Amino acid sequence: MNPLRTRRLTVAAATAIVLSFTGSAYAAAGPSGGHGQRADKITVGIKFDQPGIGLKTPDGTYTGFDVDVATYVAKQLGHDPGDIVWKEAKSADRETMLQRGDVDFIAASYSINPKRAEKVDFAGPYLLAHQDVLIRADDNSITKPSDLNDKKLCSVTGSTSAQNVKTKIAPKAQLQEYGGYSECLTGLENGVVDALTTDDSILAGYAAQPQFKGEFKLGGFKLSNENYGIGVQKGSDLKDRINTALQKMVADGSWQKAVDKNFGPAGYKNEPAPKIGVIVQ
Repeated sequence: MNPLRTRRLTVAAATAIVLSFTGSAYAAAGPSGGHGQRADKITVGIKFDQPGIGLKTPDGTYTGFDVDVATYVAKQLGHDPGDIVWKEAKSADRETMLQRGDVDFIAASYSINPKRAEKVDFAGPYLLAHQDVLIRADDNSITKPSDLNDKKLCSVTGSTSAQNVKTKIAPKAQLQEYGGYSECLTGLENGVVDALTTDDSILAGYAAQPQFKGEFKLGGFKLSNENYGIGVQKGSDLKDRINTALQKMVADGSWQKAVDKNFGPAGYKNEPAPKIGVIVQ
């Protein structure tokens, strides 16, 4: 064989090997690698506007229970906190973000239900929340769900939580729909509304904020079961790996520590950590 031709083949082979390794590094990274990021990066979807759950603060840091869970899970997957790229996952966008590969996983008060499970896979659940109401701490007139009749009840426009109370729990409640939970909270604080309804974890997150210390309390009514899961792409092997990480988080005490830190100041009586794969109806 021609020596020059042999040398060319060797160079070509070496180049192919280098390219294959480079490709593997990015492929192993999943969606993160696909966006030209280094393979050690991981992209996670969270809420940016839910105190206690997922909040982007004015200084650009991220706080909340979902943030703590996602950070722990990412660590178990081999990623330090500095490797995480946070993306806002609004409720209406979550399935699309996963299907497009915009994120590796989503932890964003993401309730598991059959309709969503047709489009994405869920690890978990990692928190059992319930629909509840938030009332003023000095209000003793609302002690049971039926007491909401003739009260001014607030939730966000189009909320299933508010309609659930209106149609099933307290049909005579005066429903007030605002653009966001923070507006409802202001109304509650000022006495314009009597109660705010959504998931108890979200309510506890708001009430636990330092500026509202001692102002509000949860009704503790458990009007529905909301099984929070971590969403991944359909068929992704991340599901099993995340489940393993969640089990470890519960076992080593990190899960309860995150609950206490983010919800404790509101007097939130959390359910025990749910068992992986067990959905409470």
